Amino acid sequence: MPTGIDLKTFSFAEPLYLWLLAVPGMLLVLWLWQVVRRRADARRSARERVLPVAERYTLAGDLAFWLCLISATSLCIVALARPQARISIVGRAGADIVILQDGSASMYVTDVMPSRWQRSVQFVRALAEAVSWKGDRVALAIFAHLAAPQMRLTKDPNALFFFIDHLGEHSPFPLEDDPTWDTNIEEGVYWGVNLVEKDQELYGASTNAKAFVVISDGEAWSGHVATALATARARHIPVYVVGVGTTAGGLIPEPGGRTPPTIRAVLDRDSLRAIAREGGGEYFEIGRDSDREVAFKILLSVRRRAKVSDVVESFEDLYWRFLFAAAVFVCLGAFLVKGATELWWQAAGALVAVLILANAIR
Repeated sequence: MPTGIDLKTFSFAEPLYLWLLAVPGMLLVLWLWQVVRRRADARRSARERVLPVAERYTLAGDLAFWLCLISATSLCIVALARPQARISIVGRAGADIVILQDGSASMYVTDVMPSRWQRSVQFVRALAEAVSWKGDRVALAIFAHLAAPQMRLTKDPNALFFFIDHLGEHSPFPLEDDPTWDTNIEEGVYWGVNLVEKDQELYGASTNAKAFVVISDGEAWSGHVATALATARARHIPVYVVGVGTTAGGLIPEPGGRTPPTIRAVLDRDSLRAIAREGGGEYFEIGRDSDREVAFKILLSVRRRAKVSDVVESFEDLYWRFLFAAAVFVCLGAFLVKGATELWWQAAGALVAVLILANAIR
């Protein structure tokens, strides 16, 4: 992001054009002489003419148009000289987001429509759309009893959206498998830590701020996350938690649907808040705010932790500011035109300004 223009470094890339300022300078002297003559004529007319009502004269009259034209010409000449100044741009590192999506049996519950799983996938898409993808990277894993990596850290948004589009209507972990009935958040966090370490091993240390985003209903029946969270904190990786589901909960379908469901899964809000607190992140809940708003809050919090990567100094051309000021004077002079002669001069001045602008852009 730019930190501002240092006016002490103001200079001209083509200073030879500045000699042309002598022409509008002489015209300005002539203009001042005409104004003095006009004021003298106005005073003499006021003394010699006898009128029932005193006649008022403006300071410059029709000469105001010529002052605008001289000013616009001067500004165009300055623009031709290519004014520039040094500007400092501070580059801030991006963010590495590791999404850990719960895929256990409780995610089949339909207490949020269409189901906890599909509602979670909708949030993952919103998070992916909120990522800038300019220096940011995203990874994805699904966990139940074990973590199933889907994608390593990547800057390619198409790769992530491909996986999102093919996650299906329910978790890839089938209800018929016993491991599906275990929500092991600890395993998901460990996979995220190993992923970050492996990425550093392969590509070197990254200046990006890192964070885990755990999306779960908190049904951690056998997972113990305290050790995993301590490992993440030691590596300065905060854990943000997004809860999905309701406190009323719903019944988990039985495998095959041959028997009525008997196990009720509810949103364990307290455990999820504890994970976010111990992980140094924040707790959010799907449905309280819009998915897009929650995604931006998470990304903003992560980017605040990012370090300044470098400061780049460069020279910025300022000629367009002078051309804009010249256009303002030309427009102002148009309001002061009263005669056909001035109107033609106005058109000629506009044509000259357009030619100078075309030459500057080229």
